[in-house]
Amino acid sequence: MNDELIIAGKAYQSRLLVGTGKYKDFAETRAAIDASGAQIVTVAIRRTNIGQHADEPSLLDSLPPEEFTYLPNTAGCYSADDAVRTLRLARELLDGHKLVKLEVLGDPKTLYPNVIETIAAAKTLVKDGFDVMVYTSDDPIIAKQLEDIGCCAVMPLASLIGSGMGILNPWNLQIIIENAKVPVLVDAGVGTASDASIAMELGCAGILMNTAIAGAQNPVLMASAMRKAVEAGRDAFLAGRMSKKLYSASPSSPAAGLITG
Repeated sequence: MNDELIIAGKAYQSRLLVGTGKYKDFAETRAAIDASGAQIVTVAIRRTNIGQHADEPSLLDSLPPEEFTYLPNTAGCYSADDAVRTLRLARELLDGHKLVKLEVLGDPKTLYPNVIETIAAAKTLVKDGFDVMVYTSDDPIIAKQLEDIGCCAVMPLASLIGSGMGILNPWNLQIIIENAKVPVLVDAGVGTASDASIAMELGCAGILMNTAIAGAQNPVLMASAMRKAVEAGRDAFLAGRMSKKLYSASPSSPAAGLITG
């Protein structure tokens, strides 16, 4: 069965997108990315060297762009202007790369998105020719507005960035998914493999995570677990779960033809 993730016209086999921050070194980053099976990797332009510091080790050496699709993000930006400026820099560093992840944060304590600034930045970036994947709240109205602006993927949070609290509002996620014509990927809040499976069972097109893997006691093993969880959750969604029947027992084996005394 051909079940590819299509983002900005490009097909991917993996539906797990992985961040490159918070690992002990670039070697561990590479090992975790390999174990995850991810084809798209995110990089925080303000925090990771991808060539802007010529005298320091570069992530590009450990994760060559010819092997992975880079997704520059605006982590650490608190205004539309800062986000736009950061992604224009990323485009220069990555030879005209257009696929980006926009996030504009509201405050440094919760890292909750500032949707007003996010919308402003999205308008500018789309007009400037970027393919924008956008981190946002789980507000279905805002998600639809970002899609209408021209974002190629909408990425609502499951819970706060780095919290590991899992999916706190599956109902809003389902509304966003049902009304979207672009891929909807959960971004932020996943803590363990079961969270990833639940997100995929809801119908999410994919999941982006960083802390859930990098913050695990064994990041490489957790990356492998997340890979399996995303695949299992996707398969379960495509298979279509049985309906729930409260107080309606149904034997798993046929009731006809039983031997009676």
